[in-house]
Amino acid sequence: MYQIRDYRKSFSNELKWYNVCVEETDLMIGTDENYSKQVLKIVRTLRHDIYAAIEKNQEFFTSLVPIEYEKAEGVAKIMVEAAKLAGVGPFAAVAGAINDMLADKLSDQSKQIFIENGGDIYIKSDKDRKIGIFAGKSVLSNKFAIEIPKEIFPVGICTSSATVGHSFSMGKADAAVVICKTSAVADAFATALCNRIKNIEDISFALEWVNSFEEVIGAVAIMDDKIGAIGNIKLVKWN
Repeated sequence: MYQIRDYRKSFSNELKWYNVCVEETDLMIGTDENYSKQVLKIVRTLRHDIYAAIEKNQEFFTSLVPIEYEKAEGVAKIMVEAAKLAGVGPFAAVAGAINDMLADKLSDQSKQIFIENGGDIYIKSDKDRKIGIFAGKSVLSNKFAIEIPKEIFPVGICTSSATVGHSFSMGKADAAVVICKTSAVADAFATALCNRIKNIEDISFALEWVNSFEEVIGAVAIMDDKIGAIGNIKLVKWN
């Protein structure tokens, strides 16, 4: 049986890879050196800040639409602002926001940073990279990759799915992938894109919608045996 996180076996081997888990946050990180102890402390702090934000405003956790939260700070503020751009609830951006905050802390120490958080990715690299697209039981799963030139890094590459993982989705796409300059914004827009795809015919309209935002570099959507792509990206075959 194919396990969801088997894709981690295909990661580039020139980096130091390590896994950091704190409750639901399950990170696979690649950097120039192993910073796992430092990362563990940072993630614990970020999760504490998120819990504190929930304590002050329960809507921050439960809302499926953007909210006003003027007192939001740090990681919570990033989540709220990304959600407003995409028209979704703040927690649609939680994994991406953690990626961004963590990358910011590591940026002075590592030239290469790869953070994978449940399919939501942040990359800083001086090399071209290929990111394979896992789409659950779709016949197109692991058949395509997004080729990203080094000139546009850092970027966030985030995926939302109605058929993979435990996250709630209003749509039915097997994979909705969005690339933005930050992981939090990509995460929020990936959720919004997936929400809009309820049948095959929705793919093109949903992609045109997400690509209309200046924050979006490109996007890919997969449902059943159909795939669509838009924006400044290049799809290549993947094995």
